[in-house]
Amino acid sequence: MDRTQQSKYGLTGQHPIFSTLTDALHVTLQDKTRVPFDPVRMRESVVWASRGYEDAVSINLIIKEMSRTIYDGITPTELNQALFLAATAFIERDPAYGYVATRCLRKKLFKEVTRFSITRCNYKQEYKKAFINAINKGLQYNLFDQRLKEFDIEILADNLCIERDELFEYMGLRTLYERYFVKYEDTYLELPQIFWMRVAMGLCLQEKNKIEKTIEFYNLMSTMRYVPSTPTLLHAALKRPQLSSCYLTTVEDDLKHIFKCIGDNAQLSKWSGGLSNDWTNIRAVGANIESIKVESQGVIPFLRIANDTTAAINRSGKRRSAAVVYLETWHLEVEDFLDLRRNTGDERRRTHDINTANWIPDLFIRRVIEGGTWTLFSPHDVPDLHHIYGKAFEKRYTEYEQKTQNGEIELFKVIDAKKLWRKMLSRLFETGHPWLTFKDPCNVRSPQDHVGVVHSSNLCTEITLNTSADETAVCNLGSVNLGLHIIDGKLDDIMLAKTVTTAMRMLDNVIDINFYPTKEAENANFKHRPVGLGQMGLQDALYKLDITFDSLQALQFADEVSEKISYYAILASSQLARERGSYQSYKGSKWDRGILPNDTIALLEQERGTYIDVPRDERLDWDVVRDHIKQYGMRNANCMAIAPTATIANISGCFPCIEPIYKNLYVKANMSGEFTVVNKYLIEDLKNLNLWNRDMLDQLKYYDGSVQMIESIPDHIKHKYKESFELDPEWMIDISAARGRWLDQSQSHNVFMRGVSGKKLHDIYIRAWKKGLKTTYYLRTLGASQIEKSTLDAKKFGFTQKREYTTTTTTLDASVKKMQRTHITTVENDGTRNSFSSVVGEAVDVRVSQNGMTVDIERAAASVTMVTGNASVLSDSVGGELDSDDDITEGVQACSIENQECDVCQ
Repeated sequence: MDRTQQSKYGLTGQHPIFSTLTDALHVTLQDKTRVPFDPVRMRESVVWASRGYEDAVSINLIIKEMSRTIYDGITPTELNQALFLAATAFIERDPAYGYVATRCLRKKLFKEVTRFSITRCNYKQEYKKAFINAINKGLQYNLFDQRLKEFDIEILADNLCIERDELFEYMGLRTLYERYFVKYEDTYLELPQIFWMRVAMGLCLQEKNKIEKTIEFYNLMSTMRYVPSTPTLLHAALKRPQLSSCYLTTVEDDLKHIFKCIGDNAQLSKWSGGLSNDWTNIRAVGANIESIKVESQGVIPFLRIANDTTAAINRSGKRRSAAVVYLETWHLEVEDFLDLRRNTGDERRRTHDINTANWIPDLFIRRVIEGGTWTLFSPHDVPDLHHIYGKAFEKRYTEYEQKTQNGEIELFKVIDAKKLWRKMLSRLFETGHPWLTFKDPCNVRSPQDHVGVVHSSNLCTEITLNTSADETAVCNLGSVNLGLHIIDGKLDDIMLAKTVTTAMRMLDNVIDINFYPTKEAENANFKHRPVGLGQMGLQDALYKLDITFDSLQALQFADEVSEKISYYAILASSQLARERGSYQSYKGSKWDRGILPNDTIALLEQERGTYIDVPRDERLDWDVVRDHIKQYGMRNANCMAIAPTATIANISGCFPCIEPIYKNLYVKANMSGEFTVVNKYLIEDLKNLNLWNRDMLDQLKYYDGSVQMIESIPDHIKHKYKESFELDPEWMIDISAARGRWLDQSQSHNVFMRGVSGKKLHDIYIRAWKKGLKTTYYLRTLGASQIEKSTLDAKKFGFTQKREYTTTTTTLDASVKKMQRTHITTVENDGTRNSFSSVVGEAVDVRVSQNGMTVDIERAAASVTMVTGNASVLSDSVGGELDSDDDITEGVQACSIENQECDVCQ
């Protein structure tokens, strides 16, 4: 920078802040040499980090904030950290400060990898050298697959688009830095574009045109239009490329197979896979074991072993293990199963380290609606019941019920269906578990109904694949970033088609390259070749289109974009079949019979004998797809599944999967500290209306990010920026139903419910079933609370700064650490703690005793809010309220913005 430029940015001379300090300040270099502190050079660093954002950030404000942490003997690394901390302190004022912080992190990483300063070297040249060095060292250290030697890395280095580093928001780059970049003995080998290119190379190992396809894959990922799942990002091109996200198993009623599956869980988890186990086959407590003439202890003790195995394994040294166990609703131990995640009762019959999910047949829901009874069985008495569905299930189930009447079946229990349903909803409200998933839609609409049965979903409830003793289903996932396909105020169909086509090729490559920890997983994946192309950034797309989430336009857009992704994905799979051949079990599949996902809604209606109210119109010429499949077949048995995408959405800087924004304002905490984040789209709109200022920020803090009570904000902005708990959960069901008709698998649909209405909870889940949803995921609840804001101006907002609610709240009989706001803590799978709140506060670490119920806040596996009162009691009428709104001040929120299970899949 010459003297003219220095003068322009005020770099000449000494900054007033340091006028009395610089004589006493020194910087300690790496070789321990002490040199005088240079304020001009420091200001130059601030100017570099702020370049392009001068209109949005205050350089003087950053320098003033930095001065608080500068001391005599500070190191250059600490100076960069001081700049970073100063920038993050003001992110709440403008997202531009976040990009300043990102550049600080890039500067730190570049120095670690290249040993050069990013501002004092030939940046492009050193970046390309770093790529070549990373590949060569990775091969030398035996970190990478030796087949990388087949690539011309000089050509790939020339195709690095290093300017795309600027696309990262701070948390995205931080996530890559802390968890994804390849290291050797604590030395980083990768920079962001090196990372993307390494993943692309790893997915092209078996491509004929390696260079061409690597560049194509790299361009797609580095622009973040499509991002593969976390295991693919972690392990692509590595020596053991375990690229798949989740594994689904069915446990047989055999002691050897039970412990084989538990051992398989350990192996699968070791290699970073998320786990899903179907335990319905295991005979119930009290059932006779013929070989040794004793009674079975049932399924719960085995689930406890599975729980402890999950807790013991660390996935690839990156994340804690995560698993879910499924049980079908007629199992004799289902009532005990519902209690597995409770914080009261016998700890030997609790599983705090695994998730639980109900596998619900349609007949049970009909019995609930009709007010009928429900019979629970031990699986060894009804061995075929778990493997049939629809009308066949109903016929066989009623036959078994008759056998209980004539004495042929002795071990059973008859209960009121509504009573069991109430308990299911109560436990879901209280603990966030077990999730509610529906057996019949998953099977009736499965493309693979000719070769097996879907016995469960996966860890995030978006996968619906067949499992058996011989086949472990495997999820191979990635997601399209919808927001980046909105160009000039509309969906770019050509770009979307290209993205989906390339993404499907990448996903298909995963199957052939993948390292399989078990033979059963390898068998299933090669036989059926399922993939799950998902979506993320729906909220970003709606913001860019100026569409409110609870509008008919939002439903129509979700329907439209899902149809187009389905169309392009299925066609791409068929085109791959033309090039590479159809999957082994294609013959007899729904694809082979000319039945596409949109056609299967009618099949579900036939099984149920009821109308399913979802849109049926088609915008595209599906005959083109049908004809192509008829001629060439399909490469993949399944093509689409919408995973939660918490982590890859974080990397991409978009909102997760298909969800609305959680909060317009929250505090993000990680190992570097905590800082407030405000919805960047909201800030932009408020700026355009000349409404964005410190007073507006204070009002947002006061209302916890909600804009609904801020009088100066126009109504159309209030509608556009509704948060998740301000949207009708039944409308969200309708949107997922419209989207779901195009999916050959399922979607991770979280339910957001405000308040404590049992009737509302019942209505939501019955609506989900009636609309044909295959699965639901977490129930996130928000009760009435009073939140203190210690950082706001007392003259404006009052000295207590508590909002009043009309709902009565319960006083907690407990000693709680000081909380200055609602504060939600998430423990990630790798042990990282992320916190979300609206002002700085301390995390809760307390056991609360209220009305006979004890809640251990810290023991919950996912982030929680407080639970008080007897949340497990619903009124006698399924449609009734909880006994009192006073029973619960805040219902369990089983996961927050970044739930710990989500990043298993994404």
